[in-house]
Amino acid sequence: MSSILPLDGITVISLEHAIAAPLATRHLADLGARVIKIERPNVGDFARSYDRRANGLASHFVWVNRSKESLTLDLKRGEAREVLYSLLQQADVLVQNLAPGAAMRLGLDYETLAPKFQKLIVCDISGYGDDGPYTRKKAYDLLIQSESGFLSITGTPDEMTKSGISIADISAGMYAYSSILGALLQRARTGKGRRIEIAMIDAMAEWMGFPMYYALDGQEAPPRSGAAHATIYPYGPFVAGDGRTIMLGLQNEREWKVFCEKVLERPELASDARYADNAARTCRRDELRRLIEQQFSSWTADEVVMRLNAADIANAHVNTVADLWKHPQLTARGRWADVEVPGGMLPALLPPGSDANNLPRMGPIPGLGEHTDSILSEFGFDPDWMRAAGIV
Repeated sequence: MSSILPLDGITVISLEHAIAAPLATRHLADLGARVIKIERPNVGDFARSYDRRANGLASHFVWVNRSKESLTLDLKRGEAREVLYSLLQQADVLVQNLAPGAAMRLGLDYETLAPKFQKLIVCDISGYGDDGPYTRKKAYDLLIQSESGFLSITGTPDEMTKSGISIADISAGMYAYSSILGALLQRARTGKGRRIEIAMIDAMAEWMGFPMYYALDGQEAPPRSGAAHATIYPYGPFVAGDGRTIMLGLQNEREWKVFCEKVLERPELASDARYADNAARTCRRDELRRLIEQQFSSWTADEVVMRLNAADIANAHVNTVADLWKHPQLTARGRWADVEVPGGMLPALLPPGSDANNLPRMGPIPGLGEHTDSILSEFGFDPDWMRAAGIV
């Protein structure tokens, strides 16, 4: 194991809630950064109360808040902002995803901070950015999925469907994370901090690149096609003879020929003009699905997978969330660790990119305000007085 993590010595102050900012800062903490999470006294990050599914804690919160220190501060109080400014004197990065305009009202916008903290990197995460007609609109994950056009291409022909995970928050958080890493490298050369603005709508619009170009100049957008690929066929779910579903994917004409010969045992289909190329197969997807499933009906799902594997045709099990906890590939690759939570331990996945020689920090999930006294004392403040005054 490496004794030095990439971000050892970097301090991040985060005014964060929900997913986008906490996900970005958790990844920074994984790499060794000290992340001090500022939370409202008595309430904290509202994601703490989403549910109690993870040993009494909220599933979202456990996912994105390990290895952090929790400091409660009422930032509406001048004394609390004095504490925050003391923290920023020694910080490298400030991350915030407060409500639109809140950071500026608190004097925590980059223009205000930069003259005082010239090496500070400030990352602002919002729904729509700080200019344009939508800048003051509230922006939650599902709303950005809708505004970005994601819902228009996701679901079945009859019904749009949201992503089952917070995809807009995740995209914004990951762009914040990578942009902060880039800014730290840039500062190492210039000696100066900078502002990073991450808008959820920008992140999701970037991820919509393929359907946008597919529909360029008023062309028809990719249709909603359930679990099947919208523009490649056969690529999607197919039912076997035992009623179980397997996922298969063909990417080119060579694979189509092999699929017909070795899996379906219908070599004549490979030269059938009705299915001559991907465009033709996509146009006849309903007809082709019936043909494939008729052939699959003679075999169990396991037998279909054996045939696909033997032919080197890409395939996958249609797993449940419960299946993912015990996925043999994750187990074989040693992707699991344990993290401490108030009252016990929970399993956690190692972040992508880590290995046995470069293990990330996998620190505890903080209780609300757990580190308030130690941080205040470290920076020369009296925690007892501040608590009595209702500042923390």
